[in-house]
Amino acid sequence: MDSDTAAGPLLVDRALPDLRFAHLECTAVDAGPSQAYRAARSLDLLSIHSPLLELVTWARGLPDRLRGTPVPQSASLRLADLFDMVTGDQQEQPWVGLGENPGREMAFGAVGKIWQPSIEWRQVEPGDFSEFEEPGWAKVAAAVVFHPYGTRRSLVTYEARTVCTDQVSTRRFGHYRTLVSPGAGVVMRATLQAVKTAAEHEATAGTGVRSTAGDET
Repeated sequence: MDSDTAAGPLLVDRALPDLRFAHLECTAVDAGPSQAYRAARSLDLLSIHSPLLELVTWARGLPDRLRGTPVPQSASLRLADLFDMVTGDQQEQPWVGLGENPGREMAFGAVGKIWQPSIEWRQVEPGDFSEFEEPGWAKVAAAVVFHPYGTRRSLVTYEARTVCTDQVSTRRFGHYRTLVSPGAGVVMRATLQAVKTAAEHEATAGTGVRSTAGDET
């Protein structure tokens, strides 16, 4: 990966260039970008566990439980599946792959009324995401990007951007974001920690050397 490539446009910039509502987290990984990329691509987002993350997930499903409505559960959410599945095989999965630059970036997104106690999702094909403008919805685009850091390490960034399709939805999302922003950071940091752990395990397994870098919280 040369410096020009590292500094080039991001896939998420094309999918959702608006930065009004954006949240970015970053972690350093004791493994190269290619190893970190493989770890992230094979990661099942629903397999990530931490006390704070489970608390956030529990709180998100509380309105459904209070109404006696079953909390929706998915079997898995592997990033690889978002890019490898055949169009039309989403099976009610709202997240779609928006683009992949192997070894550098994965961008994915969804459309929903995410400020509601029970999120209402809108199925949108990947090619229609950028131009989707139906009023009353929020478009969320996320990207995991891998940057070389020195000769053997990498920086992994996880960014989420949101834009709404009308002013009413923008106000609703703005109020919602004020409440959930800390929880969003918990989820994103837990995801990065899972990528870090898997990538460093692969790196140390290949060299037989145990990493001495401290884990992030």
